[in-house]
Amino acid sequence: MAYSDYPFFEVETNPETRVAHLYLNRPEARNAMNWAYWRDLPLIVSELEADPAVRVVIVAARGKSFSTGLDLVDFFQQKQKTMQGQYADDREALYHMILEMQEGMNRMEQGENIYIAAVHRHCIGGALDLMAACDLRLASADASGSLREAKVAIVADMGSLNRLPNIIGLGRTRMMAYTARDFSADECKEMGLVEEVFASHADLMEGAKAMAEEIAANSSIAVRGTKHVLNYAANHSVEDSLKYVATWNAAFLDSKDLREMFAAFQERRRPEFQ
Repeated sequence: MAYSDYPFFEVETNPETRVAHLYLNRPEARNAMNWAYWRDLPLIVSELEADPAVRVVIVAARGKSFSTGLDLVDFFQQKQKTMQGQYADDREALYHMILEMQEGMNRMEQGENIYIAAVHRHCIGGALDLMAACDLRLASADASGSLREAKVAIVADMGSLNRLPNIIGLGRTRMMAYTARDFSADECKEMGLVEEVFASHADLMEGAKAMAEEIAANSSIAVRGTKHVLNYAANHSVEDSLKYVATWNAAFLDSKDLREMFAAFQERRRPEFQ
């Protein structure tokens, strides 16, 4: 399938910089996540991962808001039978549906591209799950984030409860989850949920682009390896993580990029990584 085959998303790629923009593109509904989002996110992420012209992906949104999260009306219209089934068979179907919905953000976290969330205005519920699955998170000054599920009688099950403790700590995750209130961009930066806050949406997109191009210009094999090691370290002891990175470099240290770096150093020029 082509990028254009996914109705919820819009993709722009720049082979020269190897940076792609993945836009949430349902602006008429403030990018509320209908079933097309959950169905197609794993597919479009897989295509971005397989595209040799992409190393870094900026995850942004068209319209007035990043996303207001799950489209409750659309979701319950389409999935009411699964949600409210009477028997164990229905409960099993719901379990597998939840795992299916988690898959797109899992692929982003576990993939080899670097994903940068560029968030403006509302970032609610499922949108916060998407943001948490990214490697880096940037926001405009008018952005706000909310782990909203407790206000709509749901236990958050798309990743925020699982990923945020490694990003902002357990206490702040509990505060966001239990209160389900809106947190400003400055509050999100103070707690470590976002790395940088920009004055406007235009500044946000320029900042995200500059950061993405800076990352994409580095050695791709080194950036990919760094992501693997950091992901491993998030769930293992320091001792285990040190052994893991030693094993990684024992296997992958002598890369073409490393040899190019040595040659460029000797020739007093900038390296040209593959």
